[in-house]
Amino acid sequence: MISFQQSEKEAVYKAIFNRRDIRQFLRDPIPEEAIYRILEAAHAAPSVGFMQPWNFIIIDSDEKKERLAWAAEKERKALAIHYEGERETKFLSLKVEGLKDAPITICVTCDPTRGGNHVLGRNSIPETDIMSTSCAIQNMWLAAFVEGIAMGWVSFYKKSDVRDILNIPPHIEPVALLSLGYTEDYPKQPILETANWEKRQDLTTLIFDNEWGIAKKNKISENKEAQLK
Repeated sequence: MISFQQSEKEAVYKAIFNRRDIRQFLRDPIPEEAIYRILEAAHAAPSVGFMQPWNFIIIDSDEKKERLAWAAEKERKALAIHYEGERETKFLSLKVEGLKDAPITICVTCDPTRGGNHVLGRNSIPETDIMSTSCAIQNMWLAAFVEGIAMGWVSFYKKSDVRDILNIPPHIEPVALLSLGYTEDYPKQPILETANWEKRQDLTTLIFDNEWGIAKKNKISENKEAQLK
């Protein structure tokens, strides 16, 4: 087992706790070496059955980015009908301009056929290929933060639109559109938390003991309870 110095531990947790989903980017180009290091980090992610189901489409074409932004904007407007009043306003104010402004967008895909019909782990839980791809995306986020590069995950679009725009085969899943670039606005808190869209849940209420619903008693939760009394 590799041992870490205290400063190294703090650096890892600093990246975990401070990476943010960004929507505003400068148009300054990103060095190719930094992009490759970010993709190396993604490719080092764990994958069930070592299937490595991901591919990375690097998009720097303005025409492609405009079409992807159109697809995201179309879906955002369609989703807005599910919210009313202030929440609708906040939802509609979420920016997809990052798809156009960021120097590059990376489409991360998942190939559910990679490795053949019998991939260790995926036979039992088919969704593990998407889970593995999500691990790669999280590695990208942390690596980008370390590189001083902001990343934004656009999570509303029709897969069929993205497949058409990027010429992706029908069996390949376009899991994420990730915009990367430099920014002058890196918030201390997640954007949706700052906008009061939702509050972060108390971790101690999410930890169960041996069975679902049985609270795990520990010093942290006991201290929380004491503070509330």
